[in-house]
Amino acid sequence: MSSSPAAAAEANGTYAIVETSGTQFWLQPNRYYDLDRIHAEVDDTVTLENVLLVKDAAGTTLGHPFIEGASVELKVLEHRRGQKIIVYKMRPKKKTRRKNGHRQELTRVMVQAITVAGKALA
Repeated sequence: MSSSPAAAAEANGTYAIVETSGTQFWLQPNRYYDLDRIHAEVDDTVTLENVLLVKDAAGTTLGHPFIEGASVELKVLEHRRGQKIIVYKMRPKKKTRRKNGHRQELTRVMVQAITVAGKALA
């Protein structure tokens, strides 16, 4: 059995729940996620300080509301746009129709490290 850091992180189920851009995300190390657009260049490192919960092999740490000294380090992979959503509004018998489209601006990030009190968990 391999003992790579990624395999060890998945075996003990290390994850963090963070708050960014008004929503909460469940982040695991060495995985990529699409978040709302972050104002950073490609290959930049972004640190999220609003960590609500951290789970690792030692146990679960819950913040009130945030964990002090905890952070999640993200690497920006690319900026992209989400799938197109069609919004169609119609009032029957009134000849009123409105069609609108929307594509959300997203940033694809890779979780590099989850840190609590200066100690990297993964």
